[in-house]
Amino acid sequence: MLMRRRLVLSALLLSLPSVGRVQGAPAVAGVVLMHGKQDRASGLLAPLGRTLGGQGLRIDAPTMPWAGSRDYDVDYPTALAEIDKAANKLRAAGASRVVVGGQSFGANAALAYAGSGREVDAVLAIAPGHVPDMWRDHPRISVSLQRAREMIAAGRGDASASFDDINQGQGRTIRTTARIYLSYFDPDGLGSMPRSAAAIPRPLPVLWIIGSNDRLASRGADYAFAKAPAHPKSVYIEVSGGHLDTPDIGRDEILKWTLAALA
Repeated sequence: MLMRRRLVLSALLLSLPSVGRVQGAPAVAGVVLMHGKQDRASGLLAPLGRTLGGQGLRIDAPTMPWAGSRDYDVDYPTALAEIDKAANKLRAAGASRVVVGGQSFGANAALAYAGSGREVDAVLAIAPGHVPDMWRDHPRISVSLQRAREMIAAGRGDASASFDDINQGQGRTIRTTARIYLSYFDPDGLGSMPRSAAAIPRPLPVLWIIGSNDRLASRGADYAFAKAPAHPKSVYIEVSGGHLDTPDIGRDEILKWTLAALA
């Protein structure tokens, strides 16, 4: 079944025009491009941002709460409000259509944003990451979740404590409030990509592009991509490489899809 779906989606991708033949996006369109966990706005996605900007797209690359410089300083609903600000900034600059996307945690947030019912024209999910729904029984994360819930129940939700985080299999300790921690790590909350994809209220173009060596690649399209409302311009692509190099290896496919999705 999965092999058949990949063949169908590959055929759809091939039917899109090559980068050299694309006539371009609408006169003014924008992309909110969000970095991954512990990264920064000028980091891994900067070359892709320049490529998209070179095709006439307006780019806004905000520094999100999961950046290394911020380390979960606000909760996930506030992060969605920050995406609102970035999207509205693009619209104020004349963008009539806006794509919300990112790499790893940035892809997670793009799906959460669309799943919240906010105005968005397409979702770009590059090497999606942060999977609290898969960490439900993780020995360290489950202990941190219990601590956060107990603190909130005791009226100490805004008190800081040490909690566990995972970034591509590597554990680390973070310090934030119980309420903020739970907002990102609740297995049934905003951080769950299957939940977010299923909550998208109307069909819109979604690109899910992932490296064959990515930890999440084995889950395939059925993990979250297939749960979003079907749209003729939605595509699931598996490229060679891993979690960090997908933005570069898949750059042509990302550009081609983005322009086609906005056409």
